[in-house]
Amino acid sequence: MSAQAQMRAMLDQLMGTSRDGDTTRQRIKFSDDRVCKSHLLNCCPHDVLSGTRMDLGECLKVHDLALRADYEIASKEQDFFFELDAMDHLQSFIADCDRRTEVAKKRLAETQEEISAEVAAKAERVHELNEEIGKLLAKVEQLGAEGNVEESQKVMDEVEKARAKKREAEEVYRNSMPASSFQQQKLRVCEVCSAYLGLHDNDRRLADHFGGKLHLGFIEIREKLEELKRVVAEKQEKRNQERLKRREEREREEREKLRRSRSREHRRHRSRSMSRERKRRTRSKSREKRHRHRSRSSSRSRSRSHQRSGHSSRDRSRERSRRRSSKERFRDQDLASRDRDRSSRDRSPRDRDRKDKKRSYESANGRSEDRRSSEEREAGEI
Repeated sequence: MSAQAQMRAMLDQLMGTSRDGDTTRQRIKFSDDRVCKSHLLNCCPHDVLSGTRMDLGECLKVHDLALRADYEIASKEQDFFFELDAMDHLQSFIADCDRRTEVAKKRLAETQEEISAEVAAKAERVHELNEEIGKLLAKVEQLGAEGNVEESQKVMDEVEKARAKKREAEEVYRNSMPASSFQQQKLRVCEVCSAYLGLHDNDRRLADHFGGKLHLGFIEIREKLEELKRVVAEKQEKRNQERLKRREEREREEREKLRRSRSREHRRHRSRSMSRERKRRTRSKSREKRHRHRSRSSSRSRSRSHQRSGHSSRDRSRERSRRRSSKERFRDQDLASRDRDRSSRDRSPRDRDRKDKKRSYESANGRSEDRRSSEEREAGEI
């Protein structure tokens, strides 16, 4: 890659797709399904293992440093949860690597002669010390490149101790194996990168392996996978809590709505009850008023009827008295007319003589006769 291309890549990585106002590069967004999410998170195996013995070639999805810069800028304000896609990608890759490791182990078991479990454990101890020495030597080279001489010297002291342990382990292993078999190369498969390691590899070979790009690349991928698992678990837990919180809020809102509706229904029911009670009271009051009015009217009517009955009785008595008085007047008039008739009849000479005799007789007999004659006259009138 030329210096100009490197500079452009650095600018893309720092400023994104719109660093120079070029809108033609914005035809695809970092959220597009065609963009590699592992590349955006800087953990795509195609990038990590590029140039090694297990170079995977170009990724089938889009890799662009400018899109990675766009994602890093946008992820500060919004969580896109791309870690889940990257985790699935790395899990698939590591699963393939582990399958290759198991296949290599089976092939070694078939090609190498059988040894006892005790001898195998001693050989495994030698391999573990070789791996430790190789890692320490790789660290020494890294510290020396950084200029950290003191730390490099401390690590070299640990390397010497590991070498001493290795010599002791090899001696134990040599004593447990026949001389002819000991010279045979015993191989093992690296659990990290599935590469073959020899039991009698020298320090240089071990340093080249454990400090090489392939082994370190697999370590990086595996560490990134563990980190993604932790991040995804935390985000899922956070999302579950937020979802649970939203559900609780919805349930609380629903309960509140239900409570409000019940309270409104209760108020409406209460208002209807109160209105019915007021109507009932009003009806009862109106009935009482009508009853009182009817009672007053009936009492007035009874008093009027009583007065009318009293007046009528008085009128009847008056009428009877008037009738009696009129009868008496008629009777008196009849008597008077009779007396006039008698008097007219007495006007004859005979009658006058009789009357004179009678008056003389009456005058002779006194008042007794007069009283008797008055009584007889009254009796005759009656």
